[in-house]
Amino acid sequence: MNQLANPTAKFPRTFWIANTLELFERWAYYGMFTVLSVYLTNPESQGGLGFTQSQRGLMQAIATGVLYLLPILGGAIADRFGYRKVLLSAFVTLASGYFAMGYFSSYAAVFAAFLMVALGGALFKPIIVATVSKTTTDKNDTLGFGIFYMIVNIGGFIGPFAASKLRDIDWSYVFIMCSGVILLNLLLLVFYKEPAKNEHKKQSLGEALSQLITNTITVLKDTKFVVFLLIMVGMWTMYMQLFFTLPVYITQWIDTSDAYNLLPDFLAPIFGFKELGIIRPEMVINIPALTIILFQVFISNRLKSVKPIVSMVFGILILAFGFAQLSVYTTGMFVIMALFIYAFGEMASSPRIQEYIGRVAPTEKVALYMGYSFLPVAGGNILGGLLSGSLYGALSDKYTFLKDYLVAEGHQKLSDIQFVDGGILYSQTLEQLQLTSSQLDQILYEQYEPGFIWIIFASIGLVTSALLFAYNRLMLGNKS
Repeated sequence: MNQLANPTAKFPRTFWIANTLELFERWAYYGMFTVLSVYLTNPESQGGLGFTQSQRGLMQAIATGVLYLLPILGGAIADRFGYRKVLLSAFVTLASGYFAMGYFSSYAAVFAAFLMVALGGALFKPIIVATVSKTTTDKNDTLGFGIFYMIVNIGGFIGPFAASKLRDIDWSYVFIMCSGVILLNLLLLVFYKEPAKNEHKKQSLGEALSQLITNTITVLKDTKFVVFLLIMVGMWTMYMQLFFTLPVYITQWIDTSDAYNLLPDFLAPIFGFKELGIIRPEMVINIPALTIILFQVFISNRLKSVKPIVSMVFGILILAFGFAQLSVYTTGMFVIMALFIYAFGEMASSPRIQEYIGRVAPTEKVALYMGYSFLPVAGGNILGGLLSGSLYGALSDKYTFLKDYLVAEGHQKLSDIQFVDGGILYSQTLEQLQLTSSQLDQILYEQYEPGFIWIIFASIGLVTSALLFAYNRLMLGNKS
């Protein structure tokens, strides 16, 4: 009777420990990741590291690619050496990497520290998913993974919120927070009990890697599945701009004071930055996570009778529509509205991918195919990072435009300002031309049209949606 009244009581303690570990790991990762683009590229005079947009894009592409490509290898390592030992290694690596990211300032050192974070995350990811799987049964696995997905979003919401407040004090506190949260996981590891091992013969690491290679060859021989994975790279390339590009774009071009002014007095210090009367970009980017927490169950119930392919095609279209709106609006409230719409596209598309793979895969190979659903995520991170850095540097970077404008208008010589800190040059320009920051931003925005970058990313989504529709019609005969 008690179990019927409280279905969560059916889960063992290890299930809840694993979910708590996931909560803190996501808290740390998204606390860092949502502010990373701004931290890496903001001028040194504004507390950032002053890297170029191309440098940022390359770093994010490679590190996040490692994060999503290595988990399958991390799973083999965990099966060989035990979950607790590998989790211990993951947490030490993560905590060290986060701390180093805030301590170092040279490009090579920060890049290396970010790779440490990626490696730690790659070791952590497969263990937690496997633990949730092994601590649930056929009767409660849907509920168990539902709780897990909710925990991911809660951690992803808390992290940026905390980071936003800490970076207003000092950027280093963001990375100290991330490192400290991971250290809490080290303490929780004391209560983590190794889940029951599979009954089959324990493989050596070499045997596990050999099996991995065999499985990969098997999957890649399926042309239809490979085409599907390649198409989905487009979706993740577009999706990742929420974290790669949008934080910098909001920082440089979006006036969030209108949204701040709508906040009640008691909420303004919580969600806004009172000293400037604005809302930080990471708080704005948190809108989709909050929307998903509030509406995912409702949307999933409404779409349960809709075919996965239909839901994915239209979901990706909504994602593209949300991004396209960013090309024409420069006020905070319109960006918030665009991201609210964007969240519904994510809810309609992302959760249905696994279901769709289950229909694409041969019946006897569903589990095997599911394990390779990370490939388009990795591809989207790599391509998305490279595109974000190169395109933003060429099409949207305010400080690049400022230097071009000053030279073109005859106010400065390129040789005099080429290596000047962007923040300092911006302040000097305001004083020299007797302009307000809003006036200078408007001049640069109208002359260089930085919002065009969102048309490009939205177009990637439109093409992906069209290809997915054609794939379903031509290659699968409209069976899914």
